[in-house]
Amino acid sequence: MSAFGTVLGRELKLAARGGGDVLTLVLFFVMVGVIVPFAIGPDKTTLSRLAPAIVWIAAFLSMLLGLDRLFRADHEDGTLILLRQADLPFSAIIGAKVIAHWLLTALPLIIASPLLAIMLAMDVATLGRAVVSLLIGTPALVALGAIGAAVTVSIRGGGLIAPVLILPMAIPVLIFGVGAISTGVGADQSGAALLFLAAISLMAVALAPFVAALAIKWGED
Repeated sequence: MSAFGTVLGRELKLAARGGGDVLTLVLFFVMVGVIVPFAIGPDKTTLSRLAPAIVWIAAFLSMLLGLDRLFRADHEDGTLILLRQADLPFSAIIGAKVIAHWLLTALPLIIASPLLAIMLAMDVATLGRAVVSLLIGTPALVALGAIGAAVTVSIRGGGLIAPVLILPMAIPVLIFGVGAISTGVGADQSGAALLFLAAISLMAVALAPFVAALAIKWGED
């Protein structure tokens, strides 16, 4: 197995030992769909119109719950310092951790999205667009989250600061993610929103490992 695969496997094994974290994220994601109909009323037309925004807000808030554990535990036990001395470039190690984080936080939410769709009166076509937009857009949220977590990993209480840093950067992802699902716009506008979302994800995923690695090095040095 390659060094990259070893790091990825390590992250997945560590997460499997504390499997309750993934369940907590999914439950929080679904609970949003349970609470919102009570807050805005049972009208199906209103729920279906607001569903795209609710899905993305629920996904964003759920993913923030698991953000602090991305680097915090490895920083506290000194593992990050050891990983910096490995033959594998530190940015590649960060990339493996980001991929593992997406598999453990975003993918379960995407799998659970049909449950949220039922609660929000989404039709099958809208659900399909929602799943596609989440598949394309959530890597950007994870990448931005990795940058925020890396910047604040050496700061006491950084888990509270990271979401504040991420939010301004995540707003374009949320805007285009909702636009890609919304039924109130034309097919051309929805497709354009999906393309913009894909472009943001590609840039964020490509840059995040290098930016996060640099932030961790500066924070520890």
